[in-house]
Amino acid sequence: MTDWTVAIGVDTHKGAHVAVALDRLGGQIASCTVNATIAGYRRLLVWATDLGRPVFGVEGCGSYGAGLVRFLETQRVLVYECERPRRNERRRGTNDLIDAALAARRVVTGEGLSLPRGGGRREQLRLLLVERRGAVRARTAALNQLSALVVTAPDPLRHRLAALSKHQLARKAALLRSGSGAAADVLRRIARRVQRLSEEITEIDRDLTILVTEIAPHLLTECGVGAVCAAQLLVSSGDPGRMASEASFAALAGTTPVDASSGKHQRHRLNRGGDRQLNWALHVIALQRIHHHPETAAYYQHLLDAGKTTREARRCVKRTLARHFYRRLRPTPALTT
Repeated sequence: MTDWTVAIGVDTHKGAHVAVALDRLGGQIASCTVNATIAGYRRLLVWATDLGRPVFGVEGCGSYGAGLVRFLETQRVLVYECERPRRNERRRGTNDLIDAALAARRVVTGEGLSLPRGGGRREQLRLLLVERRGAVRARTAALNQLSALVVTAPDPLRHRLAALSKHQLARKAALLRSGSGAAADVLRRIARRVQRLSEEITEIDRDLTILVTEIAPHLLTECGVGAVCAAQLLVSSGDPGRMASEASFAALAGTTPVDASSGKHQRHRLNRGGDRQLNWALHVIALQRIHHHPETAAYYQHLLDAGKTTREARRCVKRTLARHFYRRLRPTPALTT
C-alpha cells in the first residue's frame, strides 16, 4: 500500500458509481461519475491512472460494488473494502460526493479498511446460502399457510388433518385427490409446493456439502457443524488474511459481550452487531454442542452453576466457539479461486 500516489474512494449505486480522488495528504484532486458497466469501470480506471498510481476504497463490495471490485482485481489494481459512513459523519449532511470522499479518506488514513472477501468458491458458497435461505423462508410460509387453512377447512377435512404436525400435514395434504372441493385443492397445491421446496433445499445442501468437503473438510469433523454452518463460517470469515485477530473475528460474529451493568447488577447483554448469519451459525453449533459435546456441556453447566441464566450461558459458549473456530479457520486456503 506504500507505492500509491492517489486514493480513489467510490460510493457505489445500482446504476452509477461516484468516485473522488485524494492525494496522500488528503487533499481532493478530482471527482467523476461513471455507469455501473464494464465500459464505465474502464473509464474509471483510465481516469484514476491519469491522476497517478491509484489505490481504491470501495463501499458495498458485496453488493453494488461487486462488479467494480471484480474488474479492478482482474486489472491487478489494489482494492480495499471501506466501512459505510458512521452516523456522526453524516451530521452535516450527506451526498454521493461526500460519501466517496469519506471512502477515499479511509484509504489515506488506513482506518476501517479490509480486503474484499473475494469471489471464486466463496462466492459459490454465498450464492448457495442465499438461495437456501430464500427456499427455507418460502417453505416456512407455505407450511404456515397450510396450518392456517386447516383451521377453516370443512369439518371432515379438518378432523383428518388438524392433529398432524406441519410436515406430516404437508405429506398428507399432497395426497388429497383432485376435485374433492376448493379447500382440498388449495391444500394439495400448497403441500406440493412444500415438497418442491424441500427437494430444492436437499439439492442445495448436497452442493454445499461437496464444496465444503473440497475447501475445509476439517470443519465437518467438528461436533455440531454441518455443511450449512460450515459454509456460513467460510463465507463470513472470507480469506484468512481478513481475520486480524481472534477478537476481531468475535466482533464480526457479534459474540463480543456488551456491558449492561448498573449499580450492584453486573451483567452483559446480547450483542446485536456483527454478521448476523455468522452469529446464527455459531448459535446452531452451540446448541448442538451443549447437548452432544461433553466438554461444551460441562462448560455450559459450570456457567449455570455460577449463576448465569441460560441465555447468558449460551452467549458465553458462543464467545468460546468464536475463539475456537477462529483458530480452525486460519489454515483454510484463500477462496478466491
